[in-house]
Amino acid sequence: MFDIGFWELAVIGVVALLVIGPERLPRVARTTGLWLGRARRFVSGVKADIDREIAADELKKALAKQAQSPGLYDVIEETKQTIQSADKSVTESSPAEENKAVTQKSNDASG
Repeated sequence: MFDIGFWELAVIGVVALLVIGPERLPRVARTTGLWLGRARRFVSGVKADIDREIAADELKKALAKQAQSPGLYDVIEETKQTIQSADKSVTESSPAEENKAVTQKSNDASG
């Protein structure tokens, strides 16, 4: 967030020591640290709330998109019908081919 290095912190510490004084500086530093901790927790809480709202909005959009697309049930039913029709055509054509193969084997064996 802020680009504060060691030397900037050292200058702030020296100025605080001169303005506040050595006897009150530890208490002021402790109080400042507590307030900064509270502010960070508040900011992280707000950020987490925003992230949850964004995720919920994305989920709502995904659900709306899915509702517009054909239903999964319809796709499954179409697939079942396709498999059944393919299976039916295979079973119908298989006996005729087996009879031809058996006839051909018997002709080969007798001839």
